[in-house]
Amino acid sequence: MAYDGLRIERLRQKVLDQDGFKARSDEGQLLWFRGWLNCAGASSHLLRRAEARAYQMEHSTPVIDEDELLVGKPCFRPLDPAEQAELRFDLDKLSPMLPQTDGQASHMAIDYEKLLRLGIEGLESEIADYRGRLDPDRPADIAKDQFYQSCLRVLEGLAAYADHYANYAGALAASSPEPRRSELLEIAAVCRRVPRRPAASFREALQAIHFVTFCLEGLYQYGRPDRYLLPYYEQDIRAGLITEDAAQELIDCLCILLNMFTGKGLAVGLMVGGRDAGGRDVCNSLTRLFLKSIGHTRLAYPGIGLCYTEDTPAELLDLSCRLLGQGYSHPALFNDATISRGLRGYGLPPEEACLYIHSTCVEITPIASSAVWVASPYINLVQILLEIMADQNTGVDTFTGLLSAWRNKLRGALRQEIRQQNLWQMERERHGGDPLVSCFVNDCLERGLDVDQGGARYNWIMPSFVGLANLADSLLAIRQLVYEQKKLSLGEFNQILAANFQNHEDLRQIILNQIPKYGNDLDSADDLVGLITGWIAEETDRLRTWRGSRVVPSLFCWIMHEHFGSRTGASPDGRTGGFPLGDGSGPAQGREHNGPTASVLSSTKWPHDRFIGGIAVNMKFSGRLFTDRSRVKMIALIRTFMDRGGFELQINVVDRATLLKAKEHPDEYRDLVVRVGGYSDYFVRLSPAMQDEVILRSEHGL
Repeated sequence: MAYDGLRIERLRQKVLDQDGFKARSDEGQLLWFRGWLNCAGASSHLLRRAEARAYQMEHSTPVIDEDELLVGKPCFRPLDPAEQAELRFDLDKLSPMLPQTDGQASHMAIDYEKLLRLGIEGLESEIADYRGRLDPDRPADIAKDQFYQSCLRVLEGLAAYADHYANYAGALAASSPEPRRSELLEIAAVCRRVPRRPAASFREALQAIHFVTFCLEGLYQYGRPDRYLLPYYEQDIRAGLITEDAAQELIDCLCILLNMFTGKGLAVGLMVGGRDAGGRDVCNSLTRLFLKSIGHTRLAYPGIGLCYTEDTPAELLDLSCRLLGQGYSHPALFNDATISRGLRGYGLPPEEACLYIHSTCVEITPIASSAVWVASPYINLVQILLEIMADQNTGVDTFTGLLSAWRNKLRGALRQEIRQQNLWQMERERHGGDPLVSCFVNDCLERGLDVDQGGARYNWIMPSFVGLANLADSLLAIRQLVYEQKKLSLGEFNQILAANFQNHEDLRQIILNQIPKYGNDLDSADDLVGLITGWIAEETDRLRTWRGSRVVPSLFCWIMHEHFGSRTGASPDGRTGGFPLGDGSGPAQGREHNGPTASVLSSTKWPHDRFIGGIAVNMKFSGRLFTDRSRVKMIALIRTFMDRGGFELQINVVDRATLLKAKEHPDEYRDLVVRVGGYSDYFVRLSPAMQDEVILRSEHGL
């Protein structure tokens, strides 16, 4: 089968023609509520949740669109009037009576190797073995048996759903002309085998991982497919069962499918490259095919991350920069050495520290073993400073005193937030449960515990701190204007901020243009960032979660820099009230005046490996000025960032004029994808404030 670029283009256009897919379908919600009501007599809350999920899968409508080679997505059919009334009742009356299960979920990658090796039938045998060891007279084993029964029930539902797809594909084939008839018959044959049985081919492996990922319902990532799919690919290539072009087309279909059920403003993805536990770079032929898919699909999802090592083949790094140079926002570039070192520092052995995933944006979680709560919560660093300034009783007479007051207030805010997260974890232990996910997460089956009951091997909570650059620049302005030059008092500065710099534009311009800023390789600014990040790491390390695990810091913001910015008044760095905060851990928008190299040097003067919760450094380069020579310089800049221990670098090559045109004529730029605050999204779907924030970022030449 030859690569069919027209097929991928048709599927791609279908995605663009949709105004953003919902994360869940009305039909799916309706069926879950029906399942919940139908099993009111379940012997435990966890088993009742499993029955509801199984019912949902067993009664969902399969959807197979023209051109698709891999299948599995929600049915977004309109509900009939009776169904609409039923769902309204469920949402308005029944839902408020259900136990609350707040807090984070998904944002991880399951054990795909186990799925492909065992299939559902193998997992069922493993669970049966665990159940056989239980003593029904031991009270603790009663709970384990309920968990195992729940796992078996959802696996039964999953197998039934795959059978529905097989039957539906067969029925479609009966009324379809060639060559679509043969494609549908192949889809039917594959769905009859996987995920019920172990995968026997590259195509079966792709179908199995997608089918289960889709049925998990959430922001689940594909993990490291260039590793776990490689044996199936090489086997089929040797046997002459597949060509590179056919494999590429299937990979492109897989990547497009993620766009069919990922809600607006969210993120899902995969990673390629990196080293194995023995320190060997693992890049291979599939690494290249997944990277090439970026140029074929040209969509927001999947967010593909390349795990950079010193031994990453030059050809793959050049391919990555070519893709970025063409204006695609992928791949993001992750420093394998820094991240693996950080994971080992948090207790992972080498064989696990090399297997991580960016859990939507840049949050790092261990593959196959995670119940980590990422970005939980977001904390506004600038607001803490503004509250100190507004407090008439603070009485900070020195800059050192101000820093001390800020740290104390940060400590209190962080502790309060983690208490809330722990309360949610406590309630999830009592009223939550996700047996389907638990089937594919170490060590849930071994322990007989659901992910919400602490069964996973790693249970960190990862708060993310937003506005680092704004905070540093604000402190620099206060130090110079209040404590060194004594041009105004802290109280007077606060009054100016409260008025949003009204009648003080001259002061704002002095702040913006004459006071040092983070991102310009200036030690006065960069040392302050190092001090702040060190304090954040120390404060998080003091705390523990409900499940007895670590609190691990992050410095990225998804869209929270806009959300916080819209509610945050003017800040001492010259930012006016309501404008987004800085978009990551790099410089604030438009403030790196000494070029990209200086920006990279500033962003890597402090250790990144403690911030495994994720660090995002965004850089924008002029698409108008980008050339082959620019690509060579970009590669050198990337190597500098990585050699200095940088965590992650995400690059946009797009010019201001294009962004302004897209804002004015959105219909002409539906597929313009940009990096936001750790993830990629369609520029024309961003809010006006977020669009302005992206436009304002410094545009570098190379």
